[in-house]
Amino acid sequence: MTITEQKTDTDITASEARAAAQRIAFGPVLFQACQTMRRNGLFDALRRGRQAGSTEVELLAATALSPYGLRVLLDITLTSDVVWQQDDRYGLTKTGHMLASDEMTRVNLDFVDDVCYAGLQHLEESIREGKPAGLRELGPWKTVYEGLAHLPAAVRKSWFEFDNHYSDRSYPAALPIVFRERPGTIMDVGANNGKWSLACLQHDPQVRMIAVDLPGQLRDLERNLTAAGMSHRVDLRPTDMLDPTSTLPSGADVIWMSQFLDCFGEDEVVSILRKAHTAMAPHSALYIMETFIDRQRFEAGAFSLAATSLYFTAMANGNSRMYRAEHFEPLVEQAGLRITERIDDLGLGHSLLRCVRP
Repeated sequence: MTITEQKTDTDITASEARAAAQRIAFGPVLFQACQTMRRNGLFDALRRGRQAGSTEVELLAATALSPYGLRVLLDITLTSDVVWQQDDRYGLTKTGHMLASDEMTRVNLDFVDDVCYAGLQHLEESIREGKPAGLRELGPWKTVYEGLAHLPAAVRKSWFEFDNHYSDRSYPAALPIVFRERPGTIMDVGANNGKWSLACLQHDPQVRMIAVDLPGQLRDLERNLTAAGMSHRVDLRPTDMLDPTSTLPSGADVIWMSQFLDCFGEDEVVSILRKAHTAMAPHSALYIMETFIDRQRFEAGAFSLAATSLYFTAMANGNSRMYRAEHFEPLVEQAGLRITERIDDLGLGHSLLRCVRP
């Protein structure tokens, strides 16, 4: 059975099913309780208690919480496998430790809280209308990408930490694969803040980059390149890939798209890939790095990706998602490209597709 296959109803009792249903019903309550514990130092205080645990008096002394506040937070987390109690002492379960100190969990919590939480109230409207109705909670833009440069500082920080957390851990594994091509020029489509472009420039002192993205993102990238002293090796190309008249420059040995195509619906993906096809020389290779739900080794990865799709629905653009490979790869073929290599399990669950013109 794969990660994404469902268990049958016979695997759990009716009582267990009811308990799981209540955790979903009160999910927002538990989420906010855990965030409140993080912000008020309660997770840190419980963690310092280690296996011996801490008393209420010790926890009150370590935080600014009132006795009432402490007890209601302990009650909800005691019944949710986040905190344990033995006599008068409290400590963190394994789940609690993940909430307190796991970096992936922290990034996901902040992203949901700062970027998604209010907007997800508009999920039903977003699905019905095919537009990101929840984005109005952040600003007046048609897509979140138009507004990235204008988001409040805390929201922007959480968005970029979420976006970079996963790709940053896959780039070191992807670099030697891409540089097998011995590229003189790499075109980074959807270059964002330039993490991949900078990684390539640092990996090979001779390579040149073409960075393609919306003007607002390229301004951030240009600042990062200037700070690194590498702006002279990068050609910036402001481009709206959804503009029917837009094209990609020709001449690159490698075209790179990382966590980019999941920002678009299926027809848009095919259109963008056809533009790449047109820009490719006979020797060029297109590398696509994505996280596919059905290529994940662990349940946490598959669940996180499926949940992220609803961010795209309500907040980003209303029509994109984290794809399954079985749905994505036919889009590559529709664009007239052929996949010559598939590499899974890069970094935190990425897959890398090498594509060429037939």
